[in-house]
Amino acid sequence: MGKIQAIRGMHDVLPEQSQLWQFLEDQVRSICDGFGYQEIRTPVVESTALFKRAIGEVTDIVEKEMYTFDDRNGDSLTLRPEGTAGCVRACIENGLLHNQTQRLWYRGAMFRHERPQKGRYRQFHQIGVEAFGMEGPDIDLEIILMTASLWQALGIDGLELQINSLGTSEERAAYREELVKFLRQHEEKLDDDSKRRLETNPLRVLDSKNPDVQAIVADAPTLMEYLGEESRTHFEILCNGLKAAGIEYVINQRLVRGLDYYSLSVFEWVTNKLGAQGTVCAGGRYDGLIEQLGGRASKAVGFAMGIERLVALLEEYHMPELRQTADIYIISADEARIHAQAVAQRLRVEIEGLRVISHCGTGGFKAQFKKADRSGAQIALVLGEDELAQGVIGIKPLRGDGEQQQVAIADLPDKLQEWIQ
Repeated sequence: MGKIQAIRGMHDVLPEQSQLWQFLEDQVRSICDGFGYQEIRTPVVESTALFKRAIGEVTDIVEKEMYTFDDRNGDSLTLRPEGTAGCVRACIENGLLHNQTQRLWYRGAMFRHERPQKGRYRQFHQIGVEAFGMEGPDIDLEIILMTASLWQALGIDGLELQINSLGTSEERAAYREELVKFLRQHEEKLDDDSKRRLETNPLRVLDSKNPDVQAIVADAPTLMEYLGEESRTHFEILCNGLKAAGIEYVINQRLVRGLDYYSLSVFEWVTNKLGAQGTVCAGGRYDGLIEQLGGRASKAVGFAMGIERLVALLEEYHMPELRQTADIYIISADEARIHAQAVAQRLRVEIEGLRVISHCGTGGFKAQFKKADRSGAQIALVLGEDELAQGVIGIKPLRGDGEQQQVAIADLPDKLQEWIQ
């Protein structure tokens, strides 16, 4: 039989890597709590119709990238390719949006069948933040400030904030008409992908990574020219708020989100540390989506960031100090091993947060001391036959100076409290 391996584009997060993930997730949770955002958890599998309606049937995600299948009842289901649609669906279904404001965040696995490369996988993980029911640019500013706070907490610098305004749907429609006229004049020079987008979603041509296409769109009309007074004011207030908060930004008039429900403010944080996959976090307003999915019209703004890309950034130039596996490692003779487990459990119960490993399986004292050292534990407890018979246990510091001493097992928790403090 052939060896069974992970599916291409779906990777394992090994124990030495998972600490970075936990560090990142802990910082995200702390930032979200600090801004008053609550966690929501939604299913990994949703009705295919949800994503067709939310993302659009004529998009790369729906046409080429979704993992879609029929269940035993004949219903078409899809592994979620992004988190916003499911979050909106949950809010509508559970009555969280009518005459209410909501600040929510989530995390979890997403799935897209695309070409795997650095920072991009077929199963990937996102953190998303969504705010509902708030109209002004102040909430747009708030979620950008959340991301800036996260970079500071993670110790990541060198990211560039790019912002733009997509205006209202009416303003965007007028601009789209002029953009198509312009692109038709250069259609023979467009690549196949841009020609297809010209028919389905022309604003996405502005976002092309093809240098030849970029040279063409450099002379294209800009959406900013078509914005009305309210849209311009909304964007100016956001820019002024960023300046007041000391957040540097660049206005990128080629920045588009490409879906019809996006409106007004959009933004991306980008880096040059991850090769072609330079976007670390992206978001913006999507005031049209809730009504598009069957809810009452409501304002909405949010962002999503890829965990794998953030972890790659941490690995690239800022590795946080990660915690060791254990605080205490118990070394024991074969005859004392079961009793050592009882000692370990008592310590875990009586000393909150203490991480204790009690050696299991075979191995002499020398081999056990090596494992204790590799665990990063500060202290080794030694329980041999003689100690067990006398009701004592040895305490040996593994870091720094200090002689091994013995203490009555009954007094061990109190003695360790003194050592730990």
